[in-house]
Amino acid sequence: MPDDAKRGNDQHHHPPGEADGPAPVSPTPPAPHAPGAAEGDPAPGAAAEPAASGPPGAAGAVTAVGATPDTMTRFVAFLIDAVAVAVIGLVPVIGGLAGIAYMLFRDGLDIEFMQRRSLGKKLMKLTVVRADGQPMDLAASARRNWPLVFGSLAQILIFIPVIGWILLPFALIAGAVFVIIEIVRVLTNPEGKRLGDGYAGTRVITAAE
Repeated sequence: MPDDAKRGNDQHHHPPGEADGPAPVSPTPPAPHAPGAAEGDPAPGAAAEPAASGPPGAAGAVTAVGATPDTMTRFVAFLIDAVAVAVIGLVPVIGGLAGIAYMLFRDGLDIEFMQRRSLGKKLMKLTVVRADGQPMDLAASARRNWPLVFGSLAQILIFIPVIGWILLPFALIAGAVFVIIEIVRVLTNPEGKRLGDGYAGTRVITAAE
């Protein structure tokens, strides 16, 4: 064979398995998903992205509006109101009527100083809130406090001859029974709700100030 032809054949023949130019790089196959893994889940061994935490007040966060006060604080607040009613009741008849009105509407008086709460609750930093979120008014206050007016009623009956004196023991007994019931309810209810709170849909909480 001529030398030129031999050299031409050598240029077109390579050893077995040797390709023209650099060998191509095969792509790395993706890591298989674990059985039952959903589309988009990280592959085994991959680092998971940290979950983002929402800012304070985001959906699902709980914002407390006030704690249930202790029984002694509520007792002192009621005692302050009871003393105020007893002093007002020293004025015959008119004082008793004023005491009944105060005891009924004390938690709904729209007075700047009172801020829709009684004098005792104001001094002890308590307030009454409604379950429906509406502000306290006179009607809600009356529904809440009517079981506690029998003591003030007795202050009126004592000044009414004969009929008042006959009804006086019943008023005193009724007042004592309702006070006992209310005390038991405050001590046994987890939120400190008494009988009047059940009628009015209210509860007592600590105030912000």
